[in-house]
Amino acid sequence: MNILSNLLSQPTQNNRPKRQRRGIEIKSPREIEIMRLSAKIVATVLKEISELVQPGMTTADLDAYAEKRIREMGATPSFKGYHGFPGSICSSINNEVVHGIPNKKKVIRAGDVLKVDTGAYYEGFHGDSCITIAVGEVTSEAARLIRVAEEALYKGIEQVKAGNYLMDIAGAIEDHVKANKLTVVEDFTGHGVGRNLHEEPSVFNFRTHDMPNVKLRAGMTLAIEPILNAGSKYTRILADRWTAVTVDNALSAQFEHTVLVTETGYEILTDRSLV
Repeated sequence: MNILSNLLSQPTQNNRPKRQRRGIEIKSPREIEIMRLSAKIVATVLKEISELVQPGMTTADLDAYAEKRIREMGATPSFKGYHGFPGSICSSINNEVVHGIPNKKKVIRAGDVLKVDTGAYYEGFHGDSCITIAVGEVTSEAARLIRVAEEALYKGIEQVKAGNYLMDIAGAIEDHVKANKLTVVEDFTGHGVGRNLHEEPSVFNFRTHDMPNVKLRAGMTLAIEPILNAGSKYTRILADRWTAVTVDNALSAQFEHTVLVTETGYEILTDRSLV
């Protein structure tokens, strides 16, 4: 598996590039205020895309729209140019798991399961979020996959508060997915987010002993992003060295929020209902 192709969603321990650990950053009140703004930009763009997408558009159309809106709001696209990624969004359709490259020849069709992931960099801090959109009328299998993927995200978020642990998040996600007889993709995880698009810690969506079970502290900001498949959990990377697809051609869905850890719980910084 090519390492550079996995850097927009944090690769798991076995696939991560080696790097110097900087520790987990605790954001100050001022930094949190800035992150609220960067996250609001991301939430706004994703909400608008969810409302405008329709069959016949291309993923390049969505990418151009996202970049225009991010820049209009005074930010820059976090993804564009990141380790050479060419787009402002990742647009992954059906069996494409993550990191789909926007393309003017990739036409969105009725019945598609469309993942749109984007980030915004504003005054030194990133926001990061992903949604899965049912384009028109989708199959019952696709609708169920999308529903459970979003539920799994919120099951994980419910475990966020100072004093809990990363594996509380992972376990809640994993249990919900298994109860619904779907699979969690293990090749990619969530991550810390802030001054850098990807920071410590890795935020797993399944129980593991590969990483320390970090205790959550108020001021941490996490990108929690479960990715679910309707079939096998395994993925492979296409020749473009970015796009990950399911090995069995099964559908995949993903949801992601940037979340602030508080003393008593959490704040979803990329909450689309607030924009």
